[in-house]
Amino acid sequence: MISRAGYIIVLISFLSLTTLTVSCRQHRTPKSITFKRVSKSDDNLSDKEKNFTRETSQVKKGSTESLFTQYIPAPLSGFPEQIICRKAYFSSYNKDTKLPNWVAWRLTSEHTDGVYKRINIYLEDSNVPTPRATEDDYQSSGWSHGHMCPAGDNKWDEIAMRESNLLTNICPQHASLNSGLWNVIERKCRKWAQEYGDLFIVCGPILLNKEHETIGKNKVVVPEAFFKVILRLNPQPTAIAFVVRNNEGKKKKDQYVNTIDDVERITGIDFFPTLPDSIENEVEAYANLDDW
Repeated sequence: MISRAGYIIVLISFLSLTTLTVSCRQHRTPKSITFKRVSKSDDNLSDKEKNFTRETSQVKKGSTESLFTQYIPAPLSGFPEQIICRKAYFSSYNKDTKLPNWVAWRLTSEHTDGVYKRINIYLEDSNVPTPRATEDDYQSSGWSHGHMCPAGDNKWDEIAMRESNLLTNICPQHASLNSGLWNVIERKCRKWAQEYGDLFIVCGPILLNKEHETIGKNKVVVPEAFFKVILRLNPQPTAIAFVVRNNEGKKKKDQYVNTIDDVERITGIDFFPTLPDSIENEVEAYANLDDW
């Protein structure tokens, strides 16, 4: 059992995440996990796309490391996983589905707004192996570009905004969900970050069927649903999760409230594994929208 002094030390350590550097977990880290950065663009990209990718790659050494690793889910078992570090988020990429398994980031009150506007250009990510998602896969597919880490959470930095539009941060999403309920939850998160100071967010696709619809020649998988789990530590540790079907999304958001334990059972992902067990077990088993 953690003493009161021990609990305070652990909590302060968790909050002081900006002093940490990125490191690969030495325990339970499967060989399939690799850490990479945005490097160079493909030769077949247009000049505009090359400039976009080149600028995106110019992340100063230490900027990604100055984020933190505590909020990253535990290594996956049974799924392809390539961990990618961005300026504003981490993602776990699945080469089979051409989708992220999850995308995780810290949303602070300072990052809820900014001067950099959303960019309406989506690029394939040369950081992952081919075949991979391209903009051609989305064209005339009937599916919209569903951001996992939202563009609206990245207005604070030009590079962060651009990296939010890499196709490894995107999933095929129903247009009504994208502009409706999913957007409502994103805006709620920004409001909560302004109120509570810090949120730790992980979201991604849910694949429920044995066979899935795909789009484009690269066969990008269309998820049947999406999840988003949210943790705050102030004024006390509290968590909530949402699961939404990839359809019109016309129901109210409170009809999709889940516990993190629920989402872990659905996805097989272990969220926030470095939280002390006494905190993790409590916050992941309970969810109430009234607490937010």
